[in-house]
Formats: sequence, C-alpha cells, structure tokens
Amino acid sequence: MRAMRFEHSAKVVDLQRRLTAFMDEHVYPNEANYHRQISDGDRWQPAPIVEELKPKARAAGLWNLFLPASEYGAGLTNVEYAPLCEIMGRVPGLGPEVFNCSAPDTGNMEVLVRYGTDAQRSRWLEPLLAGTTRSCFAMTEPDVASSDATNIRARIERDGDHYVLNGRKWWTSGAGDPRCRVAIFMGKSNPDAPTHLQQSMILVPMDAPGVTIRRMLTVYGYDDAPHGHGEVIFDGVRVPAANMLLGEGRGFEIAQGRLGPGRIHHCMRSIGVAERAVELMCRRVQTRVAFGRALADQGTIRADIAESRMEIEQARLLTMKAAYMMDAVGNKAARTELAMVKVVVPRMTLRVLDRAIQAHGAAGVCDDFPLAAMWAHTRTLRLADGPDEVHREAIAKTELKRSARVGIDATV
Repeated sequence: MRAMRFEHSAKVVDLQRRLTAFMDEHVYPNEANYHRQISDGDRWQPAPIVEELKPKARAAGLWNLFLPASEYGAGLTNVEYAPLCEIMGRVPGLGPEVFNCSAPDTGNMEVLVRYGTDAQRSRWLEPLLAGTTRSCFAMTEPDVASSDATNIRARIERDGDHYVLNGRKWWTSGAGDPRCRVAIFMGKSNPDAPTHLQQSMILVPMDAPGVTIRRMLTVYGYDDAPHGHGEVIFDGVRVPAANMLLGEGRGFEIAQGRLGPGRIHHCMRSIGVAERAVELMCRRVQTRVAFGRALADQGTIRADIAESRMEIEQARLLTMKAAYMMDAVGNKAARTELAMVKVVVPRMTLRVLDRAIQAHGAAGVCDDFPLAAMWAHTRTLRLADGPDEVHREAIAKTELKRSARVGIDATV
C-alpha cells in the first residue's frame, strides 16, 4: 500500500477556513437560540434558525459536503471530508443540519446515489439534497437482537405490482421530524433464501396508510426533538414494487455499503465533540478558583487535559487511516479499520466528556453547558451501527486469520 499522507489540499484548507468562519459567525452564536426555539415552541417543529441558516450555508458553497466523488456533492474524498465533518460535529444537531450533512439523511442519500434508480433519485434524493425534506432509516427492531441484521423479522411480501410491509421498528432516528417524507425500510423478503440474501430494502413514504409512529423514545431523558427516535409500526403498508432498492434479496449488501460511511461520519463528528469538550474544560478551569488556586493549577486537572489531548490525537489518526483505506481500497477492504474506529472514537469521546463534566462540577451535568447532552448522545454511539462487542469480534476474527496466514508459532 502506498504511503498515507494526510496533508490537506489547498481546496480542503480553504473549505476548513470558510466552514470555521461560518461556524464562528452563525452557528456558535445561535446554539442557545436553537435550543430555546425548540424548548419554547412546538418541540416537534423545525427550529426557525435552522431554516434561516441553510440558505446562507448553501450560498457560501458549504452544502452537501459529505458525498464523495459524486456529481451531487462537493466531490470530496473521505480523507478530505474528515476535518470538515469534525468542525460541523462540534455543535451536535444544529451544526451538521445547517450544512445538510446530518444523519441519517447522509447515509440515506448515499444509498440513493449508489443504488437508486433514476426515478427514485428524482422523487426522493433531489428534495433531500435541496434540504427541503428529511428521511429516516427503519432497520432496528425491539423484539430481536438487531446488531445481527439476519435476525430481522419484519416482512416484505410481493403482491402483484406492490409489496406489502409488516413489522415493528424502533430507534428510527428522524421519524419525529414533520419534514421526514421517506423511510428506508429493511425486512425479510425471502426467508427461505441463503442467510444473507433474505433481506431487502424498500422506500416507504411516511404518509403511506399503515405507517404509525407509536411513540418517540428518549436517550437519558433527551428526546432529541424535532429529530427524535421513533418506534414505528408498519401494518399492511402497500408500496409500489418500483420502490424496491437494487432488487430483492440485496438488503444486506446495501446495509454493508451504507454503514461504512455512516460509522466513520459518526466518529468524525465525535472527534469534534471531544475537541469542543477540551476547549470548554480549559476555559472553565482557568476561570474557577478552589482553595485559593485556579483549577488549572491543580495537577489532576492538568493530567486530565493532557490525557484528553493525547487520546484525541490517537483517535483522529486512526480515523484518518480508516478514511484513507476507504478511499484507497474501498469500504469492504477497510471494514477492520472501520470497526476499530467505531469502538475507539466513542469510547475516547466519552472519557474526554467525563473529564470535562468533572471539571465543571455540578454545572457539567445540567443544560447550562452542552456537555451532558453531548455525553448522552455519544453514549448511544457505542450501540448505534453495531455495538462494540460486534466490532471487537470482527476485529479479532481478522487478526486471527492474519496470524494464521503469517504462520505465527503459538508455542514460542
């Protein structure tokens, strides 16, 4: 493999500069306003500030930056997108959405770009790219261990020119947003086929008869309105056969293609969260005095800051390696690196956040600072897109195979 070089091109350096300037001018100053608009109004309606800032971001050329090598986006590689995703991730929720780079829309748009038909792209992709609609991804189910997608019980059954869908999904992120117009639904279309050919994915309009949002779930007390995480019932939902993605039995294949970019984007944003936490921690300890000394003069605090910096740098390098592998040899060949960052980065971010919360004292656990909400969101990432245990198992299998290939003598 050729040498990995992470020096950013002039194009990326310019985008970093412009993106940082936009965040400084428009996003950070409106962070409190964003949360106030949600809490003071109808929580399940879009915050006006988001819709106000979107046209400004688009006019500034900071729009759809996530799509790699695509006619629809900025055409950036994963390595090029990484520092930009990190900058946006510093303000969870508001930051990515302003630039139309929010999950799960980014993953759903990539699915439509890679696997959708012209008609599917025209109906569903174009409004998503324009930021006028949003979407959700309906895969996880409450009655099975959904970390193994082959366990899924929801059904997709052919009936003439339509498919009929039945199933109960939850943690369908984005389902609560009134702008959510379409779900990508994963279910079994042929239970008798080989294990990884039983599943399919199909596009489901959220206003189709039989689609019911039963409830919105909370994460450590946060409901993430107006985005939200829904428990959604699909009861005899009929959709045209033309809504099938790629073809029957190819849902697992699509899932593997979708989850690679989704996992690394989560990690890129999480590094931004960790950087923000360190900044808040340093600012806090330099302005607070205890027992006659600034907290910043306490050895334990200084050690926490140092540990945080070292861990962030390590995690970023591993993330950049995974991004490079995706660009150089493809998502499938990079699956081990993706599994590693998916374990390493959320764990690191949680440790850094915990130190920052501790440095803030009681203020760290309330909503006067963003740290508590950041911790709650980051904790979910050790489960989302596969729990740590699944990724560690995959990493171990790869390592054992590698050891067998090189003929390591276990008796030495």
